[in-house]
Amino acid sequence: MSVAVQELWEALVDALGEDARVSDGDSERDLHAADITFHRPRRPDLVVYPSSTEEVSRVLAVANERRVPVTPFGAGSSLEGHVIPTRGGISLDLSRLNRIVEIAPGDLSATVQAGVTRTALERAAGEHGLFFPVDPGADATLGGMTATNAAGTTTLRYGKMRANILALEAVLADGTIIRTGSRAPKTSAGYDLTSLLVGSEGTLAVITEVRVRLYGIPEHIVAQRISFPTIDAACRTAAAAVAAGSAVTRLELLDAWTLAAINAYGGSSYPEGPCLLVEAAGTEATAEADLVLVRELAEAEGATEVVDVRDPAGRARLWAARHDAAYAAAAASPGRRERTTDTCVPVSELPGAVAFARGEVERLGLDAAILGHAGDGNVHVSLQVDPDDPAELALADELVERLVVDALARGGTCTGEHGIGLGKIAALELEHGDLVPLMREIKRVFDPHGIMNPGKVFAHERSVDAG
Repeated sequence: MSVAVQELWEALVDALGEDARVSDGDSERDLHAADITFHRPRRPDLVVYPSSTEEVSRVLAVANERRVPVTPFGAGSSLEGHVIPTRGGISLDLSRLNRIVEIAPGDLSATVQAGVTRTALERAAGEHGLFFPVDPGADATLGGMTATNAAGTTTLRYGKMRANILALEAVLADGTIIRTGSRAPKTSAGYDLTSLLVGSEGTLAVITEVRVRLYGIPEHIVAQRISFPTIDAACRTAAAAVAAGSAVTRLELLDAWTLAAINAYGGSSYPEGPCLLVEAAGTEATAEADLVLVRELAEAEGATEVVDVRDPAGRARLWAARHDAAYAAAAASPGRRERTTDTCVPVSELPGAVAFARGEVERLGLDAAILGHAGDGNVHVSLQVDPDDPAELALADELVERLVVDALARGGTCTGEHGIGLGKIAALELEHGDLVPLMREIKRVFDPHGIMNPGKVFAHERSVDAG
C-alpha cells in the first residue's frame, strides 16, 4: 500500500469508525475491477462497503476533499464498463444497503435501498399481489438499474426505470444528501432532478435509495413462441403488432444463432430459426385478443409455428431461456469475452435495422447473436471477442460504429438501454455533439472536482487532480 493510499485508508476509517469495511485486499480489488464484458479491468485502490446513506456521505466528503475518484458498484452486471474504476481511487460497493424500507400497497409503490436486487423486491412485492415491472434479465441492484436507466423485456408496456421512479435519495460529490420527488404519483414542482439523476451512470451523484412504482399482478398471462422462415418476417410482424395497437407486455426477437446457443446451453430443443417470444397479460378477454392479433399478423408473414404457453412453469422456462441468451452466447465461445452493443430505432425501422446489422456482421466475418426488444425497436448485437486480438477488436469497433451511424440515420439512438459508460463515448458525441457541452456544464455543477465515476460518458474529461 502506497503512502497516499494508506493515508486515504486511515481517513476513511477515521470518518466511518473502527467497524468500517475498507479493504485493499487483492481479491476484493479484482472483483471490483471489471464488469461482465470485454472492457479492460482496472483495480481500485480501495473498496469501501458503506452500510447507510450517512456513511456514503462521509466517504464522498473524504474523497472530495482529497480529490479521489469514486466509482459506485452494484452487482457488476453493466455492459459498457460503468463500474470499472478507470482512474483507481475508491470502488464504493453498495451491497450492504440492502433493506426494503417499505412496501406500500395502497400507493402501489415501494421504497428500497440501492443494494436491493430486482428479485428481492419481486419476492417482497409478490406477497402483496404486486410486482415491479422493469426486467433487464440480470439480477441487478435497484440502484444500478436506476443509475443506468435500465430497461428490459417489459419496457414495451411499462417503460424503463425513469418512468417507474417516483423519488430518490442521493449523495452529491461533497457529501451532501439530497432527496428528490415525493410519494405522490406525479409532480410539476421545479426542475425534474429525479429524472436527471436516473441514467446519470454515477457521474453526478451516488443513488442510495429509490421509491418505485408497483403494479398489480395480472389475472391472466399467456406467452407465445412464434417461429419464422426469415428474421425479416419476424421483424415485420413485431412492427405490425405495435402499429396495430397490440397491448402485449413482451415482444422479443431472437435469431437462429441465438436459439442454437440457448439449446446447447440449457438443453432445450427450440426450433433453431428466427422467432418472436410474446407475452400478453390482463383480463382473460384482453390477453387472448392480443394473442389472436399477433397470431394473425405472424401467419400473414408465413410463420412456421405458433405455440401458446399457458402454464406458469412453461412460461418461466421460456423467459428463463430468453434471459440466459447472454450466458448461452458466452458458453458458445469459451475463453472469449462479451461485447454486446445496443441501438434503438423507431419500430417501423426495425426490419431494416436488423437486416443491416446481419449484413454487417457477415461482411466483417464476425460471429454474433442478434436479438432485442422488438416491440420498442431496441436491437442488440452480441459479439464474443478476444480482448487480446487487436485485429478482432478493430473489426468489432467498426461494427459498433456502423450500427450507430445506421441507427441515427433511421431516427434512432446510439443506445436504448445499455448507456454510454466507456464503450459509447464516441457514439454520444456523434448523436448529441451539440448538447455535450451543456451536459458537461451540468456535470460540473454537481461534481466540481470531477471525482464522480471519471472517464465515463464524456471524452477528454479533465483529471480529478486538476482540482
